[in-house]
Amino acid sequence: MHSREASNYDFKMPHSFKRLDILLPQRAILNALVDQLPQFSGTLLDVGCGRMPYKQLLLAPPSRVTTYIGMDMDNGQYSSFGPFDLSWDGCSIPLDDNSVNCAIATEVFEQCPHPERVMREVVRILKPGGLFFFTVPFLWPIHDPPFDQYRFTPFALDRHLRNSGFIDIQLKTLGGWDASLAQMIALWVRRRSMKRFWRMVLAATVLPIVQLLAKLDRPPASLKQYQATVMITGLSGTAAKSQIP
Repeated sequence: MHSREASNYDFKMPHSFKRLDILLPQRAILNALVDQLPQFSGTLLDVGCGRMPYKQLLLAPPSRVTTYIGMDMDNGQYSSFGPFDLSWDGCSIPLDDNSVNCAIATEVFEQCPHPERVMREVVRILKPGGLFFFTVPFLWPIHDPPFDQYRFTPFALDRHLRNSGFIDIQLKTLGGWDASLAQMIALWVRRRSMKRFWRMVLAATVLPIVQLLAKLDRPPASLKQYQATVMITGLSGTAAKSQIP
């Protein structure tokens, strides 16, 4: 389990050549997380923390987190970034009921064979009223085989969260049509098999296009807008544990 590394979120040269494919999703995830920082407090669990890219952000104002717990699999594909604060098996969280104030899971659920099982575990360890922040990809290549399992529509994600016991579910898109095209162009340039020379030439050529599309992007603002035909890059959201036991 992991989160894509959060660093270098601009489109400045020359770094963008080598990071062109991940700059857009990184920036979208970071922006979504930053919007929620004032809502975090107390003890926070980072589910599938990977490189723990958000640790310092979460421990600084306007977040009010006092204790950060990074949890991942010691024998997983990101074990080299350990030791983690807490080790798990990808299903059961080794914490007591009602033991943390908030939790995050960025780019994790697509790699869970049984996502509702993990969601129910998050509900269990959250204190009543606890906040949960999450992101999932939608437009992204198959990755980390054989761990990659799912791509979630907003309807499916909402259903899984409700089935697991969450309330007050709020979903937002990480990008719309223009961001989707920009991301596909960037992925094609960076990940399609080709000679290094042509990859560098194409990356330099498409960079202004990717920049323009990113600026033009106007993702759907609410779940109601999904009634029309839309394209999304991914989803972010928040949910809460009920105050009533």
